[in-house]
Amino acid sequence: MTDIPDELIRLERTAEEERARLAGLTGEAYDEQRRRFCAASDAVHEAITSRAAATGTDPHEVEQAVRRAVRQTQEDPAVE
Repeated sequence: MTDIPDELIRLERTAEEERARLAGLTGEAYDEQRRRFCAASDAVHEAITSRAAATGTDPHEVEQAVRRAVRQTQEDPAVE
């Protein structure tokens, strides 16, 4: 699968950025950021499921293609 919509890439990047922001947080700040990360992650999974259904592709294949596309276009946000 090579045709990954920009929206899926944007959603995956957002989820990874939210995950990276968890580093070093504790207590309520961690809990709040974790909720943001979970919401972003849920949005990615919903979009992947929709894309897989629309294209007749296995959701796991779509997810892997999205992750590869994101890795090719940016470094790990945890390093930034």
